[in-house]
Amino acid sequence: MKLAIINRVRTNNFNDPDLIPKITELWKEASNRLTDPETIIYGVYHDYESDYKGDYTLSIAIEDSNSEPALEIPDNAAYEIFNVDPSEEQGVINTWKKIWEREDSGTLNRAYTYDYEKYDSRGGVEIYIAIQ
Repeated sequence: MKLAIINRVRTNNFNDPDLIPKITELWKEASNRLTDPETIIYGVYHDYESDYKGDYTLSIAIEDSNSEPALEIPDNAAYEIFNVDPSEEQGVINTWKKIWEREDSGTLNRAYTYDYEKYDSRGGVEIYIAIQ
């Protein structure tokens, strides 16, 4: 899958005091640039320093095979898909917490290549976690 990058930021979930403002501004800037309400939007996590406790890059992207800069997510990668409960106000955050709990318990063996959140035009969200 080839995705066109709208915007990106480098951060850390645990030791970046500006985490929330960075991500909020990233999504705000990206949404201002998107004009088609039917566009599927991706939040792609990549360039991991280590595991979920290390630095990473978050890119907001859309499907577009002709744009640069682009992310190439391998078609043959294995993923475990987590569906986000749309009724939960903090559904995405809560789902990530479940993912981290599974990893810490040894029941999720992450590859740390490309993980992504897929936001469809109807409000659905799925989180794809690359696995080994």
